Amino acid sequence: MTLSHQKQAIAPHGGELVNRIATSAQKEEFLSKADFLPRVQLDERAVSDLEMIAIGGFSPLTGFMNQADYNGVVEDMHLANGTAWSIPVTLSVSADVAASLQEGSYVRLDNTAGKYIGVLHLTQKYKYDKKREAIKVYRTDDEKHPGVKVLYSQDEVYLAGDVLLFQRDAHPLFPKYQIDPAASRKMFAEKGWKTIVGFQTRNPIHRAHEYIQKCAMETVDGLFLHPLVGATKEDDIPADVRMRCYEILLENHYPKDRVILAINPAAMRYAGPREAIFHALVRKNYGCTHFIVGRDHAGVGDYYGTYDAQYIFNEFAPGELGITPMMFEHAFYCLRTKQMATTKTSPSTPEERVHLSGTKVREMLRRGELPPPEFSRPEVAAELARAMHN
Repeated sequence: MTLSHQKQAIAPHGGELVNRIATSAQKEEFLSKADFLPRVQLDERAVSDLEMIAIGGFSPLTGFMNQADYNGVVEDMHLANGTAWSIPVTLSVSADVAASLQEGSYVRLDNTAGKYIGVLHLTQKYKYDKKREAIKVYRTDDEKHPGVKVLYSQDEVYLAGDVLLFQRDAHPLFPKYQIDPAASRKMFAEKGWKTIVGFQTRNPIHRAHEYIQKCAMETVDGLFLHPLVGATKEDDIPADVRMRCYEILLENHYPKDRVILAINPAAMRYAGPREAIFHALVRKNYGCTHFIVGRDHAGVGDYYGTYDAQYIFNEFAPGELGITPMMFEHAFYCLRTKQMATTKTSPSTPEERVHLSGTKVREMLRRGELPPPEFSRPEVAAELARAMHN
């Protein structure tokens, strides 16, 4: 049963929450054709994208993008119909595979293990310019950039068309935190939350994150802590370790009735400013009215300016995104006032500020050192250290 828009805090992007999970009859029909359909094997990111489309996380997308939508998104962050969207969601195959597929037909989609998990109704095949996509979306064509590296490793033809996912399986690691958009919206309504702030993370939460989340929580009804558990870089902290850190932190340092922890099954693109918009729209689909945008959101290395991910929101007309960004400066521990702060509230000099990057923390943990309590809650630091040396 779907919630009426009157009971929801915010409508999904595009107005309706997409559902591309097959009915029993559809599933049965396509499974019976399993041996007769041409097949395409998806990589980890494409499996995540298929799931996110199917559950409505990428509403209004109903499948992999056609050429008109792709060009609109790459060039000016809008779908062909004018709806704001910042990241291409595409499915690549080799020219040989593409040549064997007929537009208007169905294509069997297998996961990384070769299991038949869905179908694509193929409506279009088109070639694309990888360098153009890299420069427009990632602002660089440097192959060291993890997003560009994935793009350059893709095949040369994109397949477009609506998809169906046969069934929504429980997440193998985090089944109780697998809260899809229809379910999160229902939970927010049941709690009576009218304003919900979403927080994106691919890292363990440290004191600076905690500070900006709690600042945001002062002005809204609830926090939707929504860590990304899809494909990330090899040197990122594993998802199961991050989730244990979130559980420890929420148990000890947050009000239990004002936070919902759920997983975001999407893959990380590391597209900086464009991905900040993408992350905001995804959280809008989950029912969030507000979205936290901090320092170097979704960034990597030195490819983006510190606050570029905040400035990009100004490129959209008022109300066009529908979700309200909450902008925060880089938070640190102020040695003068003995509390977390930003330059907006702290009288400290740069020498009186404690802030460590995730990279520095990983280096400390590898050396067997615990991050200082000014940076990380001790029980979270202990969990990270334990995981690092197991």
